[in-house]
Amino acid sequence: MTDKPVIVVLSPWYTVAMDELDQHFTVHRLWEVEDKAGLLASVRDTCVGIAGSKVCDAATMDALPNAKVIAHHGVGYDGVDVAAATARGIKVSNTPDVLSDEVADFAIALTLATCRRIPQADRYVREGRWEREGDMKFTDRMFGRKVGILGLGRIGIEIAHRFAAFKMDIAYHTRGRKDVPYRHYGSLLEMARDVEILVAIVPGGAATRHLVNREVLDALGPNGVFVNVARGSVADEDALIAALQDGRLGAAGLDVFADEPRVPQALKDLTENVVLQPHQASATHDTRLAMGRLVMDNLLAGIAGKPLVTPVN
Repeated sequence: MTDKPVIVVLSPWYTVAMDELDQHFTVHRLWEVEDKAGLLASVRDTCVGIAGSKVCDAATMDALPNAKVIAHHGVGYDGVDVAAATARGIKVSNTPDVLSDEVADFAIALTLATCRRIPQADRYVREGRWEREGDMKFTDRMFGRKVGILGLGRIGIEIAHRFAAFKMDIAYHTRGRKDVPYRHYGSLLEMARDVEILVAIVPGGAATRHLVNREVLDALGPNGVFVNVARGSVADEDALIAALQDGRLGAAGLDVFADEPRVPQALKDLTENVVLQPHQASATHDTRLAMGRLVMDNLLAGIAGKPLVTPVN
């Protein structure tokens, strides 16, 4: 009986999927040990695969020179130095498609919760304010409003389909037009001026850093809503906080932040017009299991020298 291939998992994810990894591999869980350098050194010559959902940089690759594949757990792989992996002959994969519907559902839920102030209304009841103060102040509708989607990839198009069911006037901003029945804007700023709700669903990284800046937020205006289910880096967080505090932006629904899991206190203090979530758009049992299994399939393929199921490079 041959030994199972040795892999290093850099960061935790769904427990059931991790249990299935154990059936196929000798798994070393880097996040569980204090002496991370020591663990990497101990498997330097035997590790043939790397998995995780956070950062995998060139230094980690150099510490594991026999790794054949980096299987990233997530559709966005901006934490992986793909250029460094390619230069070292390491294949990189991600987990697209299996989470598209889940994230799209969540984007709609977060937009609705932000417009209708659902978390705030829940607190209003729990704190006894309904009894003491009477009916809560009116909120804002979602259906029929103008929504702009920043990014129209796999997830973006699913978000658009769902907004269509809410009778929304849908627009999108991408570098090129898509074959879709929605209005295309070549300028994000122009789209922000024309819509009432802006939803970000673009990859992270240098190319999209602070795309949603003060100018874009001001264009949305005091009645505008910004929803981010992309990456925290896509929005200038300081500018966003200032716009919300000053009333230059109406509301925000945020699932991602610049320095997770650390969320600025200023955002936490904005209890009336901001809905905060702990980066959980794809975090259901079914979807995380599907993502984990896709990671496993990519690991098995890459280690065997076969084409990856969902290759990045």
